[in-house]
Amino acid sequence: MKGRLVWPAPHSRTVGGISGRPRLGWYRRYRTALDRALAAILVLALAPVWPLIALAIKLDSPGPVVYRQRRVGLNGAPFTMYKFRTMFVDCDDSLHRVAFERFFHARSLSETGATTFKLCHDPRITRVGRFLRSTSLDELPQLFNVLNGTMSLVGPRPPIPYETDKYERRHWQRLTVRPGMTGVWQVSARNRVPFEQMFAMDLDYIKRQSLLLDLKILLLTVGAVVNRSGAG
Repeated sequence: MKGRLVWPAPHSRTVGGISGRPRLGWYRRYRTALDRALAAILVLALAPVWPLIALAIKLDSPGPVVYRQRRVGLNGAPFTMYKFRTMFVDCDDSLHRVAFERFFHARSLSETGATTFKLCHDPRITRVGRFLRSTSLDELPQLFNVLNGTMSLVGPRPPIPYETDKYERRHWQRLTVRPGMTGVWQVSARNRVPFEQMFAMDLDYIKRQSLLLDLKILLLTVGAVVNRSGAG
């Protein structure tokens, strides 16, 4: 697909046509400030949208507007991640546990023979929740995670604690940077690759991260949201 960020083969020196940046001193020093500045701008720019989403959620099903979930972040530290609620309250997480198990062991969740690691036809999701997920609007509250420093705009997605229970020692390398709202997996291969390939993408991003690469991923994220590709 035109504009997709194609992840390189191992030992490649470029990511999506952008050379790796071995010297990251200033980038690492100022990344948090850049993240927070852009997150603050987005929170203010999207201010008219927040109450509309909140109203739709409240009218659709009983329960809180914002869903809080424990995730594993930088260096394995737990934190609370925010999302707009897309499920009915008090749902069992067994469906997701089974889905992650299949994702981790590279077993497709498709019933039609297609390769997908997305949980389809999830009965826990509300009508408004399906729309919020398809447009990625449910992720907007994570801008406040960026503001409080527990997440970045770009980086590996933060796992749920029961997911890390299955990690091998090497998999913890993906938690050596702050988790992100978006990343290369979301814009190039979401739901279509198993865990090990996602892990390889995350590790390559960590090795080659730069401001230019982050900007490209953010731009491709906008395109993925507009096209509703890989959402959910």
